[in-house]
Amino acid sequence: MKETLQKKLFEKYPKIFRQKDLSMQETLMCWGFECGSGWYNLIDTLCGTIKNYLDNVNECPQVEAVQVKEKFGGLRFYYDGGDDFIEGAVWLAESMSYRICDICGSPGTPNNIGWIATRCDEHRESIISIVENSEF
Repeated sequence: MKETLQKKLFEKYPKIFRQKDLSMQETLMCWGFECGSGWYNLIDTLCGTIKNYLDNVNECPQVEAVQVKEKFGGLRFYYDGGDDFIEGAVWLAESMSYRICDICGSPGTPNNIGWIATRCDEHRESIISIVENSEF
């Protein structure tokens, strides 16, 4: 993710991304967001939902992101804390990521060749050219 977008999320949700300042021995969040900028709005909406919920429910432990990345074409949002509501919100965001291009945020689908990534038609070509030019 572009550093400017990452910084916006860190500033907007300091409690959720508190672990960004910890060492790599303590968290993987120290590496930042390991996904494309196309998922910025999805992650922002998820974090806004989490923040709003935590601000209004006294019994829920604070959610702290441990790692946010792309894996097998989908968003992975690993965290500590939360409850069943938070688990459902994360599941929904992760599920939605398979329909959003991780490069630009347009509608997309996972490819079925090479490195699995969720892309729109325009950005899917970059994966196809990489596979066609490789020695697999």
